[in-house]
Amino acid sequence: MLETGTKIGPYEITGALGAGGMGEVYRARDTKLGRDVAIKVLPESFAKDERRVARFEREARAVAALSHPNILAIHDFGREDGHVFAVMELLEGETLRERLALGALPVRKAIEYGAQMARGLAAAHEKSITHRDLKPDNLFITHDGHLKIFDFGLATEAVETSAGDLDSSAPTRAAVTDPGVVLGTVGYMSPEQVRGERVDHRSDIFAFGSILYE
Repeated sequence: MLETGTKIGPYEITGALGAGGMGEVYRARDTKLGRDVAIKVLPESFAKDERRVARFEREARAVAALSHPNILAIHDFGREDGHVFAVMELLEGETLRERLALGALPVRKAIEYGAQMARGLAAAHEKSITHRDLKPDNLFITHDGHLKIFDFGLATEAVETSAGDLDSSAPTRAAVTDPGVVLGTVGYMSPEQVRGERVDHRSDIFAFGSILYE
């Protein structure tokens, strides 16, 4: 974990927001523009693999170009002192997973969030960007009721798991599209993901349906 006050380029860490297998997320201050942001620092093992870093940078650049109200905005990405990071807009609210823990959503609210999710996915799919790990944990609901999809491709290739080694009890699996590699989260994965086959936007639609059902 990075300590408060640590600087990564122009970004000064002001606190921790969360951590997981795909990296650590911090609240930070953009000292150039004078705004608060969220910064995701990817695992050290990831930073040492140039192929993974190059792919991460390509996908971060593609997502940053989407500029859609239902997709978490990426402001910057790069490498600094051995850290590979992405800088994102800072959101206030809760994930859909946290909201569902309180009980089922009213039908009207579920439809509202589903429509926002569909619009965000449509914008990404129009640019040939597939999420590959869509789930309630990657959907954020702001205090004013806006739904944002995040982690588009940011977990890509951080962990590679063969289809034969799939553990149904694991809450999260990283996603890649190479054959024989499982990418996604059990419970929201399309059949082709479970089989380790190549995936496209149709896997996102399968996950979308699973989330609506939940």
